[in-house]
Amino acid sequence: MLFAVSLLSFTGASMAASRETRIPDAALKAASELRERALASDLGFRITESLTTEVGPRLAGSEADARAVQWAEAKFRELGFDKVWKEPVTFPKWERRSEHGEVLGTARQSLALTALGGSPGGTAEGEIVRFADLAALEAAPAGSLAGKIAFVDFRMPRAKDGAGYGPGGGIRSRGPSAAIRAGAIGYLMRSAGTDSHRSPHTGITRFDDGLTPVPSAALAAPDADQLARLLERGSVRVRFALDCGWDGQATSYNVIGEMRGTSKPDEVVLIGGHLDSWDLGTGAIDDGAGVGLTMAAAKLIGDSKQRPARTIRVVAFANEEQGLYGGKAYAQEHAKDVKKHQLAAESDFGAGRIYAYSSSAPAYAQAADQQIAEALAPLGIAHTPGKGGPGPDISPFAAQGLAWARLAQDGTDYFDYHHTPDDTLDKIDPKALAQNVAAYAVFAYLAASADGDFGSEAKKVTPPEE
Repeated sequence: MLFAVSLLSFTGASMAASRETRIPDAALKAASELRERALASDLGFRITESLTTEVGPRLAGSEADARAVQWAEAKFRELGFDKVWKEPVTFPKWERRSEHGEVLGTARQSLALTALGGSPGGTAEGEIVRFADLAALEAAPAGSLAGKIAFVDFRMPRAKDGAGYGPGGGIRSRGPSAAIRAGAIGYLMRSAGTDSHRSPHTGITRFDDGLTPVPSAALAAPDADQLARLLERGSVRVRFALDCGWDGQATSYNVIGEMRGTSKPDEVVLIGGHLDSWDLGTGAIDDGAGVGLTMAAAKLIGDSKQRPARTIRVVAFANEEQGLYGGKAYAQEHAKDVKKHQLAAESDFGAGRIYAYSSSAPAYAQAADQQIAEALAPLGIAHTPGKGGPGPDISPFAAQGLAWARLAQDGTDYFDYHHTPDDTLDKIDPKALAQNVAAYAVFAYLAASADGDFGSEAKKVTPPEE
């Protein structure tokens, strides 16, 4: 009996050991060489420059969005990807045409503001009522804002990991509905940003079912400050006019390119970013850089003397900005192939240097996860197990069991430019972008070379937030 138990224990331990995921020494050596080639390359910057210059702003469903799809297909082919295709993504189409705001009365002056994505058009004129945060607005009694304009004056804190965007973005998405329930005829908010520039930050908002939407806009930080000072002197009346709104349906595309693997070409490591952008800037940090650096990383892997066993797949996702439409469409289209996806990572937090790495690797893949982390360490990247979550467009698939990795970028100044006219190419440091390319190239190459998997399996999970 004791012998039988010992035999069973030995067999179980042997099975666990045999399943352990590890990365071969030859792949680690190749990744080291790849890392140095990537650091010396400016390919990621050149691709990003091409997208932001030749296409510019890429509002989902616009004519420029269609040109961005054509650009992405052509760029994949120009870079020598083995397979290039696109998958349709359909969504409601929102358009911005013009916007104007002003303080009325004896202190008459213009206001720098921008419509929130999803806002209806129209003019709102009325007295401003200031709230310090979303909770204060949500506590406003029904009817207390009748004929008035709600103004939420929350100052988003700066953070390396962008943690302040949670409450800032929540004010943008939930504030208008709270204002409507209190009877407001319009909604204004201090932009969800960390800058002091006179550049308002846009972004998508939502209206709860059963509510009639009202014009909703974000103020540049100095203009929010100005309103607060005027309110200290007495009542303030504002008028703002938005020409924008929904206009039917549109179809764009997830554009996909592959560098095929050698011995397991039907299994993929997925990297990418989103192709669309808001319309105020040229979408350089959000998310031209993500598209550019992942295309470059895959190109460098494809040019390696020894390609990895698995395929490197780059996805330029459609319409992330207005509701993760591309990510949801990809998850639906490839739901039956969760297990064929070895590991996935998305770059959608600018182009600051990557400072941390983590993944959802299960216990049996921890050794390989550590090997990847050690290969990233020379780039100044720390291993932070258990931290973060999947990128936005990866998250719908991660909820179906996709294994994910996080390469955390320094976002200390990201929200100075996010969703503003200042999101332009000059905000990208080419050397920092090269470090991103090197990190993604090393990560993808090693994940694609591993003996064993990282836990992708068809199952319902709740992935942590990034």
